[in-house]
Amino acid sequence: MEVFKQIRIQVPELGQKIKKAREQDPRSVQLLATLAKISISYWYQIEQEKRDSISEETLRSIEKVLGVDFGVNLPD
Repeated sequence: MEVFKQIRIQVPELGQKIKKAREQDPRSVQLLATLAKISISYWYQIEQEKRDSISEETLRSIEKVLGVDFGVNLPD
């Protein structure tokens, strides 16, 4: 048996915020993406908002790698 919960929220300009934070970080995109456990192409797709959504897990991983909090709070 499965129990499933899915919540989606709009976060305006999240990709731009991620890009700005990345540009302030001296590490390469390759290293940041590796640390976040995503591909470089996926990282760029997120920054360019070419994806309709990303998982909370991916967002939290990016936040952790960049040492920032983008203020995205999903309800429990």
